[in-house]
Amino acid sequence: MPRLTTPLPRNLASILLAAALLLALSAAFGLDFGRLQQSLSSRFGAAPLALFADWQALLANGQTLGEKEKLRRVNDFFNQRIAFDDDISIWGQADYWATPLETIGMGRGDCEDFSIAKYYSLQAMGIPVNKLRLIYVRARQNGPAGVVLQAHMVLAYYATPNAEPLILDNLRPEILPAAQRADLSPIFSFNSAGLWQGAGNQSSKSSLSRWQDLLRRARAEGFE
Repeated sequence: MPRLTTPLPRNLASILLAAALLLALSAAFGLDFGRLQQSLSSRFGAAPLALFADWQALLANGQTLGEKEKLRRVNDFFNQRIAFDDDISIWGQADYWATPLETIGMGRGDCEDFSIAKYYSLQAMGIPVNKLRLIYVRARQNGPAGVVLQAHMVLAYYATPNAEPLILDNLRPEILPAAQRADLSPIFSFNSAGLWQGAGNQSSKSSLSRWQDLLRRARAEGFE
């Protein structure tokens, strides 16, 4: 067979490199990145593909990092690259839980969307699901008329089952231990394994309809 000595056209070389990266990432993370990209572009067009590529690079580059550095990079990525907005403005609904792909596609999200995108991303980087919980809280914030309590969601990371959790939040850029977030009062927490009341022990399997619906939609997009 004759040897190929002519270099590949730049655009073809880029396509082949991207395809190889998609296959490598899919094998490493158990995510169907080809299907995810197709879902994204078919629904949102080409505009969010650059952000999607940066998200893939985040997951790839974070594979060999320690868990706390993974937390920092994922927290910074979404806090810095996604704009905060409410569901009415984004989706025309009072309460809509977006998949990570939808958040990337819109480039905007509310507190649930930030937390869910971080949750999926950290799992893709190798952090076990039993170390992660989405927590509904009441957040004390200063308003024009004084202090107000606002429904809010954050992501918590537990290094061990009984450890004090670290809180990833879009309201504050730094990751802090829960004891340093006196402005947050937990109501309940959950992940894909179960539901917990407050910060206590597991009480029952999750029956949250929005969470179940989100899991279903995320699987249809290409998340495992």
